[in-house]
Amino acid sequence: MISLSKFIKIFFFILVLFSEDLLVDDFVNNIYNNHGSVGLINMPSARFYDESSFGITVYDGTPDQKVTLTSSPFDWLEASFFYTNIQGLPYPGYEYQDYKDKGFNVKMRLKEQGVLPAIAVGINDLAGTGFYSGEYVVSSYELNNIDFHFGLGWGTLNGKNDFKNPLSLLDERFKNRPTEFEDQGGQFQPSRYYSDENVSAFFGFSYILNDRTLFKFERDTTSTDSQIDYQLAKSDFSYGWEYRVNKNLSIGLFNERDNFYSLKFIYKQNPKQEIPRYKYIPPKIKEDTSSYEKFIANLNNNGIGVNKIIKKGKIIGVDITQFIHPNVNVINEIIDNAKSDSSLTEEVLVNYKIVDLSVIENYDNSFEEESEQIYIRNKQKGFNSSTKFNFRPFLASREGFFKGALLLENDSEYLFADNLIFSSNLKYSLWNNFDDLVIPPRNTYPAQVRSDVKDYLRGFNDGIVIGRAQIDFYQSLKNNHHIMVSAGLFEEMFSGAGFEYLYFPSEKNYAVGFEVFEVIKRDYKLQFGTLDYRNTTGHINFYHRNYKYIPFDTKISYGEYLAGDVGATIQFSRSFRNGVEFGVFASFTNVSSEQFGEGSFDKGIFFNLPVFSNFINYSWRPLTKDPGAKLTRKNNLYDLLVKFRPIN
Repeated sequence: MISLSKFIKIFFFILVLFSEDLLVDDFVNNIYNNHGSVGLINMPSARFYDESSFGITVYDGTPDQKVTLTSSPFDWLEASFFYTNIQGLPYPGYEYQDYKDKGFNVKMRLKEQGVLPAIAVGINDLAGTGFYSGEYVVSSYELNNIDFHFGLGWGTLNGKNDFKNPLSLLDERFKNRPTEFEDQGGQFQPSRYYSDENVSAFFGFSYILNDRTLFKFERDTTSTDSQIDYQLAKSDFSYGWEYRVNKNLSIGLFNERDNFYSLKFIYKQNPKQEIPRYKYIPPKIKEDTSSYEKFIANLNNNGIGVNKIIKKGKIIGVDITQFIHPNVNVINEIIDNAKSDSSLTEEVLVNYKIVDLSVIENYDNSFEEESEQIYIRNKQKGFNSSTKFNFRPFLASREGFFKGALLLENDSEYLFADNLIFSSNLKYSLWNNFDDLVIPPRNTYPAQVRSDVKDYLRGFNDGIVIGRAQIDFYQSLKNNHHIMVSAGLFEEMFSGAGFEYLYFPSEKNYAVGFEVFEVIKRDYKLQFGTLDYRNTTGHINFYHRNYKYIPFDTKISYGEYLAGDVGATIQFSRSFRNGVEFGVFASFTNVSSEQFGEGSFDKGIFFNLPVFSNFINYSWRPLTKDPGAKLTRKNNLYDLLVKFRPIN
């Protein structure tokens, strides 16, 4: 077998000898490893997918089984979270079942491939229990159909202890890797990162055998001396094959360290490549129809409602409203196409509205007073309803690794007026395995508002349940000032009434507002009954959309949460024109880390993903705790109005 030193010499000799521009980060031939990071088998690589890409990895090994969801908010950033089941390792206090764990991984690109290799750094189990805690620096270089990778591993990637940690030359503290948590676990612990007395060198390659099959080989430095209780490695190497069913779905079969064979399934998607731009749909109308009627029909046929059209000289003013399209860029494209297709010669000024809220005004009252009315919509009451199948996951509970429900779900809306809307959500469970969710939460401080989620899930067995039944009133008080008044059953756990105010200057990239709601906890039958808990919750909110350098959205809120604790939440997210959104959040309240327990503070991620033409909305927390809990609402003013902002 080739020695480590000889491989390193050959690797760098090839890099110097050959260099050419290649499609090294292509979506098809780079595949997630067993831990949901673009890489080899267990080892990572310096390869990345395009921003907005995402995927799910299902891995069955020995002893760990893992499900990882991975996203790419930027071309240079890969983030993922995982659930794992470690077979044979008892869950403390519940020794009759296997150990369950959750955590975050992150990888950042430092350099793309050029004459020299691509370089990336990463941290696994960033704020978890430490079972998978490991860090790495990795380089990658592709030559034709072979992609070479070489890196250094710390923590769980340091199973060989090849040589001294080079970072210890900078600071002696890098020699010592903590073995205990700084507090309750589930928190960031920077003293762990890139600390070890020694490090291990991993390397390997992937080889494109044909347009469907990849062969992968690596020096696997996974530490077998860990809490996961891996078998002692019989070999330093792992190898196997990836078979691509199509560009989205692949299957992997691997021999890991000559100890066992593992199986992996991957679904991945690059929405930039796979979701087409909106395709304008011209309507079927009579030849003798006027230009204005054609224009209105064109807009209506493409999901944009026209409230009225007025005319002053060679200028027409159009008042529109819409719910369908994800951003103003798509709306403007449709308006341009509709104008051209209608043979309109006048200049078009558009006022944008959503649920009768004035968002962008390109003509004012004086223009309207001096204009003649061409068209006005007859405002009528309306009803729309849709029913679909939905899957509700509940993973890594102490009762079992996988729990879920197959639901038949109905969403309906009744429009009393453009700004007065009743909406409902009804659910019926066709199948679920929630019955054995009976182990109570460990902490319910300062009040139990979210940690009793299992009681609500068991309520799905009682027939049709009400997920939401609320009425909303919207009003623009004057330019840039908006209010929303809501009452009813807001979500599965809370009902109540309240209002929100937002100052949203359309020409700026920020907004500010506040919200106040009196809430009552719903009972576990998910009908109209209530429990003996109520509170007034409210927050001051600040929003900002950054367009320069690193584009992202920020939301900062301060106030009182559902459980009565007081503090602030900060949220960062990235949105894309195709509707994909990734985000992270953290809440810090007057509940101390000792009172909070494991995890120390509330944190998590959320995403909207277009899978099978539908958007999957999901929020994930490492632990379901009561502090930092906010009311879940169908709509808020900022999310409605930001649709008319350019995507960053």
